[in-house]
Amino acid sequence: MLGANHINVRCIDSKVRVCRIPGKIRKRIWIRAGDLVLVVPWSFQADRADVIWRYTRGQSDWLRKQGYHRFSSYR
Repeated sequence: MLGANHINVRCIDSKVRVCRIPGKIRKRIWIRAGDLVLVVPWSFQADRADVIWRYTRGQSDWLRKQGYHRFSSYR
């Protein structure tokens, strides 16, 4: 967590991006260190992104069981 609704996220493509948490997610969902999130990189700045979804622990376990092993290292 960086403050001012920004976080550092390690992405699957092995880049670390600074992500912005939009207001509709910030007001409903708490994002903590170690959570699995879905981000959309900005088209005009590759090292920035927006968080669009946070997976719960049950959802991330289901992804791992279905064979998405890339997600298991982020737990």
